[in-house]
Amino acid sequence: MRNPTISPELVVSAFLFALAAAITPGPNNVFLMSSGANFGIRLSLPLLAGVCFGFPLMFLAIGLGLGSLFQQFPTIHLVITVIGVVYLTVLAWKIANAGAPEEKQNTQPITFLQSAGFQWVNPKAWIMATGAIAAFTRPADDMHWQVIQLTLVFMLAAIPSAWTWLLFGVGLQKLLKDPRNLRIFNLAMAMLLILSMVPVVLDLVDQLS
Repeated sequence: MRNPTISPELVVSAFLFALAAAITPGPNNVFLMSSGANFGIRLSLPLLAGVCFGFPLMFLAIGLGLGSLFQQFPTIHLVITVIGVVYLTVLAWKIANAGAPEEKQNTQPITFLQSAGFQWVNPKAWIMATGAIAAFTRPADDMHWQVIQLTLVFMLAAIPSAWTWLLFGVGLQKLLKDPRNLRIFNLAMAMLLILSMVPVVLDLVDQLS
């Protein structure tokens, strides 16, 4: 009978991997820091929840077979990626234009659905998910249960990481009370988001050529 659980040693290793991968700079953390600096904790909670639950749900879907579906029908993933890149560009524009205090009334924090949906076009999220599934599962054991357990591990790792970046952004609020500093900060965050999507865009061009 196949073992339905992951060994405690692998769970610890997977958690350390997930924590290290989640807390290093990437699009999600740029979103969190920027939202914390511009909107504070309360208005950034939907974004934080989208990161903490959106990636684990993506991880679960890939582990349970959606990745195979994308391999068989790459057009589906291509369409999702194009939509995501366009939408990310819109979000980057919103961040870039959230600088002046008088303009904030025309901007809104990123929503839960926007944040959760972004995971599907986040190259860092794909690397984390596929790498973890390959490294921390055993084909001889029950794959579904292993994926479910790893999903919980990644969710637990995402929570402290997301809060760290959000609070870091909140901590910058005093410095960013100067409209000029805030404007520079938001432009930098928007540029980082766009740059983080360059590999995705290059891959899209390669697929379409």
